[in-house]
Amino acid sequence: MQTLEEEPSDLIEISTPACQVVETTAAADIFPYTAVESPTRKSSQKSYGQILKSSVLVGGSSLLNVAIGMVRTKVLALLLGPAGFGLFGVYNSIATLAQNLAGMGVNSSGVRQIAEAAGSDNKRRIAETSHVLRRVSFVLGVLGALLMVVLARPVAVITFGNSVHTAAVAGLAGVVLLMSISGGQSARIQGLRRIAELAKVSVASALGGTLLSIPLVYFLRERGIIPALIAVAATTLGASWWYSHRIPVESVTVSSAEVWRESAALLKLGFAFMSSGLMTMGVAYVVRITVLRKVGMEATGLYQSAWTLGGLYVAFILQAMGADFYPRLTACIRDREVANRLVNEQVEIGLLLAGPGVLATLTCAPLAIALFYSSRFLPAVEILRWICLGTLLQVVTWPMGYIIVAKARQALFFWCEAAWAIVSLALAWVSVSAFGLKGAGIAFFGSYIFHGVLIYSVIRRLSGFRWSGENARRCLIFFAATAVVFAGPYFLSFKQAVALGSVATLMSATYSVHVLLHLVPREHLPPMLRRFLPAVAPEAASEEQR
Repeated sequence: MQTLEEEPSDLIEISTPACQVVETTAAADIFPYTAVESPTRKSSQKSYGQILKSSVLVGGSSLLNVAIGMVRTKVLALLLGPAGFGLFGVYNSIATLAQNLAGMGVNSSGVRQIAEAAGSDNKRRIAETSHVLRRVSFVLGVLGALLMVVLARPVAVITFGNSVHTAAVAGLAGVVLLMSISGGQSARIQGLRRIAELAKVSVASALGGTLLSIPLVYFLRERGIIPALIAVAATTLGASWWYSHRIPVESVTVSSAEVWRESAALLKLGFAFMSSGLMTMGVAYVVRITVLRKVGMEATGLYQSAWTLGGLYVAFILQAMGADFYPRLTACIRDREVANRLVNEQVEIGLLLAGPGVLATLTCAPLAIALFYSSRFLPAVEILRWICLGTLLQVVTWPMGYIIVAKARQALFFWCEAAWAIVSLALAWVSVSAFGLKGAGIAFFGSYIFHGVLIYSVIRRLSGFRWSGENARRCLIFFAATAVVFAGPYFLSFKQAVALGSVATLMSATYSVHVLLHLVPREHLPPMLRRFLPAVAPEAASEEQR
């Protein structure tokens, strides 16, 4: 659950309950696109428009971040080489894991608490939670930084097999402190669904981090990796602090008892988020260590490059879920019909947006690797293709998982994440041992097959969730096309596989645009799309009039 973007004119006011965007109707829960009563249809259209708007806004800033990231990644890859870039990935994993542990999940729980208060228009509760959240984030950041320094030597030995990197690991304490404080600021922005400010934080931190990190690595090479990571964290903190303090929130005096009560609530729910994040980052960390120990440092750099590129396109859809869909679902979670319909709608929009991008990445994997990195990274192509399969499954499984989070079912959430982590690690160990580097990608794909089956079974019992008929058909179409394009290079020549993938990408993009123009009336389309897309098809217009 991360950051995103939008234009000032599209800000969502705090006083507007999030659940107003999806009014309750039983018929639209399972078949939201069939002919039903006009109020229901308009409500679904408005909801689709809101999801699409968030995704497009995220996509707009993501494109800018991708452009910035391309420059940063390519320069760092050229300066450091595969081995140095692998070291960069390992350091980043350590910092992310430590920050997740130190943060105790209070930033994610703060998003939920603020979103719930915003859904009921409880301005005092918003102010209290925001105030306590900032305090707790600072204290936890300081404690986490101290712990990073104390444990630097054992962490270095566990990671690299020796203590040579102890000083560098201790330097990551600065990253832990700055990112913990920044997380508290961003949580308030996200909980209030202020997408414009969240977008600006994302772009400003990416731009500032790039401008600072490249010179550091250029002059210091591998010795500049830690300063570069600290510089990125510092720019993120500066941007999040600036935009967070520009959001009008009531000024309240919070007593010690209220601070303790709110802190306890944040930490109780946050523990489940922290455990989940810790397991997720822990899996990423252990997989990198597995690749490092079994295949080598250069293979770790290849894995890092494929991992970064594989989730690049899908990332903006997943970010939109965290920034807008998650708070909106939280505000309406007590109404099962509305929540289930909202999840179905999010999955459908996600598939329509992600499907063509995944097919394009599969088709152009060699070109993408060479463009983003260099020809030295071409051995990463095969693992990138497997990662693409997993990212498509993420678009489907993540919205379902948010039901557990929005309901604040801490124990259930923890055990689902624990089951996924165990399966992921087992698959990684077996696959890397059997297939080498590409085994890490196979394990990622397999873990999300398991995750999808598990989460669907859980929320079917928890919320009565069922796939809509339209979603089942969309999944069949995109999964079949993805399987064909993925298998192409194994049975066809390179030119034939590229031709097949290009045709599939073009057809899927045309299909997605056609469906989106029918699901979302022109007046509900984001202004950015209305300027570039053609007029709604005549049959869609007549359907809307009916």
